[in-house]
Amino acid sequence: MAVPTDTFSAWLADAHIPEQRLTPEQRGVLRAAFHFRQRQGDGYYATRLLGHFLLHCDSGLKVAQMARLLALSRPTASRQQGLSAKEAIQQAHHRMDGRPYGKLLPRYAGPIAEFLFRRPEATRADLIDFIDQTFGVHVSRIAVYKFLKKYGLDRAPDPPPAPATPGAAAAPPPPRKALPAAKPAPPFGSGARSTRAPS
Repeated sequence: MAVPTDTFSAWLADAHIPEQRLTPEQRGVLRAAFHFRQRQGDGYYATRLLGHFLLHCDSGLKVAQMARLLALSRPTASRQQGLSAKEAIQQAHHRMDGRPYGKLLPRYAGPIAEFLFRRPEATRADLIDFIDQTFGVHVSRIAVYKFLKKYGLDRAPDPPPAPATPGAAAAPPPPRKALPAAKPAPPFGSGARSTRAPS
């Protein structure tokens, strides 16, 4: 983490942002962000809040410049740019729990199976929304995939039989072929000696 600098100009210089090129609006936003950083520090949660604000306030600054201001990597800032405020707060909550996403517990298998049975046309996004609304847990697509596979819910159910039309004669099922009789398993011992007799 970056150590807070003493002056606004030094903070901008550390991020390679020329102060003279800033518009009055950008200068005002960044000055407020600097004061927030000075008061709240550069911890994870303060940085997430400030970063979310700077990335979504339409300041006209580039993502790379904001990443340098907040001492984040460029890919991290880009990922955070795509998050809603709710998702950013959820990630912060899950980080406090020690994981980036929520956890799918075994007790969720029953309601998830019922959801999939009642709505076989549901997409993964529908299922993720159902999990979020029902259990209050935001999960990744990979976590859902692994959960479904673990509990055998990843297989599509057989389609229901077509209803018979009235007046149509039911066709008899095709005859089954007889399977050959299975050979019995050999006995545990054949009765013969398994070791040679002394000569």
